[in-house]
Amino acid sequence: MVEALFPEVHRIVADADLDGLCAAAILQRALPDTEVIFAHPALVRSGHLDDVIDHRTVIVDLPFHPSCGWYVDHHLTNRPDEATAATFKAAGGRLDWAAEPSAARVAHNLVAPVSDLAHLATLMPFVDAIDSGGIERDVFLADGPLVRLARCLGTSQTDFMHHVLRLLAEGATEAELIADSEVAERLLAAAKDRQAAIDAVREQTTVVDRLAICRMDGLPQRASGYLITAHVGEAADACCVIHGHVDGAVDRDDRPPLSASFYANSFFSGRRKVDLSRLATSLDETGGGHANACGCRVQALSDSGQPEDRPVEAEDVERNLAHWLKMWATLPELT
Repeated sequence: MVEALFPEVHRIVADADLDGLCAAAILQRALPDTEVIFAHPALVRSGHLDDVIDHRTVIVDLPFHPSCGWYVDHHLTNRPDEATAATFKAAGGRLDWAAEPSAARVAHNLVAPVSDLAHLATLMPFVDAIDSGGIERDVFLADGPLVRLARCLGTSQTDFMHHVLRLLAEGATEAELIADSEVAERLLAAAKDRQAAIDAVREQTTVVDRLAICRMDGLPQRASGYLITAHVGEAADACCVIHGHVDGAVDRDDRPPLSASFYANSFFSGRRKVDLSRLATSLDETGGGHANACGCRVQALSDSGQPEDRPVEAEDVERNLAHWLKMWATLPELT
């Protein structure tokens, strides 16, 4: 049984996206008495979750925290270095980091030998694809139920996420999940909201040196890297999307702080392939993710591009973008 692998787990802290949700459902299916808390990377890195992370906590699909007892992830920039990993394991921690397309796949590989996960057979390939940049353009543009479900999640949708979590942990198949009345209602609303997001992307996106820049800061809509790259097509190799508000805060779901996300144009096989995480970590030491999908906080910079110890202001977005564009022009291609 999984209890034998880690007998003292009482809490799962997971990312509030489809990957984190499915990973949490897999772990909770094997460990049904565990509490689940959905979060996002900035909440972990800022210390807002320090009071709930202890040696009986599993962290999945989020940055590493030394106080947890079990760490499950697949993000390259989240992987603890050898010294940190050794210290963590010496203190009794369990480290399950693997270069898989999703954290849910890491969890699946751990749990499948001891718990029946057959109900996830059709869902898992989609989770792998959407989290690793492997979803096909036609599938994304078709806006099927699972594509819409991915848009319905987040820390502002905690009740709905726990509803979906319960369904998956109890063994619901993909068909049973999307047929659930509450899920079906959310998916219908997501389909209706999509056009507003498409219109916003068209109005707010410009391409500079084959980097699509989408300015969604201050707007109520959110734009995924898939939506932006589907819009610009082969005109861009990657995109940068700005979300959030000048007066935002990491613990406010309604007004998050200014942030940037970088995504490779996975729909264009001829793109220049570079490590976008170098952009995400160049100004923000807590930034990171994958080479093809990552993010960071907008930082306070002087007009000359030097870090300043002050609150972020609207003009900092332009200063950060200028820094990233300069770096973007010289990033070496991945081999």
